[in-house]
Amino acid sequence: MTEASKKVRIADAHTHIFPQKIAVKASNAIGKFYDIPMEYDGMTESLLSAGKKIGVGKYLVCSSATTPAQVMSINNFIFEQCNAHSEFMGFGTLHAYMEEPDKEIDRILEMGLKGIKLHPDFQLFDIDDEKAIPIYRRLAKEKLIVLFHTGDKRYEYSSPQKLRRVVDMIPDFVCIGAHFGGYNRWEDARIFSNHPNIYYDTSSALFKLPADEAVDIINEFGEDRFMFGTDYPMWDHEDELERFNTMKLTPAQREKIFYKNFEKLFGVEVPEIALP
Repeated sequence: MTEASKKVRIADAHTHIFPQKIAVKASNAIGKFYDIPMEYDGMTESLLSAGKKIGVGKYLVCSSATTPAQVMSINNFIFEQCNAHSEFMGFGTLHAYMEEPDKEIDRILEMGLKGIKLHPDFQLFDIDDEKAIPIYRRLAKEKLIVLFHTGDKRYEYSSPQKLRRVVDMIPDFVCIGAHFGGYNRWEDARIFSNHPNIYYDTSSALFKLPADEAVDIINEFGEDRFMFGTDYPMWDHEDELERFNTMKLTPAQREKIFYKNFEKLFGVEVPEIALP
């Protein structure tokens, strides 16, 4: 088999998409929040085109409601996109301060979405806010996984310590602490070490986190708990893959992080893709 016909299996466990009419505005707002230029416009077609370059066969797609009023429309959009694109696996969103969250959880279950995306820093609530705890308990009961934006030195809403309190409080609550468990707070994230119900993605971390430190964290937290992610539209897939490849991982570790852990956690199959 030539290099040109190489086949790969990769899942992107952290992407954001937006309706076409607001995609550019939404993407630029994220870039402004982090003071990082965005690589893409946040549209579905751009995600599929970017991911195709490295052979992504499955994408976790999501978006976060910055206000309770946005929740239903975002969930409808994610549902529609998942129906239109078999490559997509969707996470809905909720808001800690929304009214009647159980009704929206019922809708999320009916739509077949696999979990929930929450961004406490955007949504302005503490991960361990008392209003959020009943929501987490219901999500745990329904086996809906929560992808948390985790960590930011500028804020305490999403601190690793707050997430650790939640997972200790609710033993059957399964979640993903994005960005190696704590964007630019990786030392704080070590509070998660070996916790059985927390998983992680590699998104928005490897541009800052030295490769040797990243490998140390993977070995400490467990290679069975990490998934490859790009945080599209923040980063380019080829660039993120290049950063990932600077880590000295075994072939078995790479396979787990690229797709096997994703398959096991979500109960889906990541197809093999032939690279161009």
